[in-house]
Amino acid sequence: MSLFEVNNKGNIIVHGHLDRDTLSTNFWQGLSSSERSALINAEQSAIDLSDVERADSAGLAWLINAVRDAKQNGVSITLLNMPEKLHKLAKLSSADSFLPVKSDQSAN
Repeated sequence: MSLFEVNNKGNIIVHGHLDRDTLSTNFWQGLSSSERSALINAEQSAIDLSDVERADSAGLAWLINAVRDAKQNGVSITLLNMPEKLHKLAKLSSADSFLPVKSDQSAN
């Protein structure tokens, strides 16, 4: 299974570990051309983090870059179901103020 998948609603579901050991490419580069086109056409998407088992500062940076790269391509991203430990890391890093996090919602 890959780190993330785009479901039939155009939302992204992230699986497993979001850390320095699993992240080899950024979000936008990891998308296929058809997935990129679908997101651009939808103009908005959600990244569901409910299946993330572990995340570190590299995972937080990946999310920040995902939001940035999507925005640069005209796509508005919302982060759903962010794990508490990742949310705390974002607060400690002062990144929580610009991450578009919504709680208690699902992209499924």
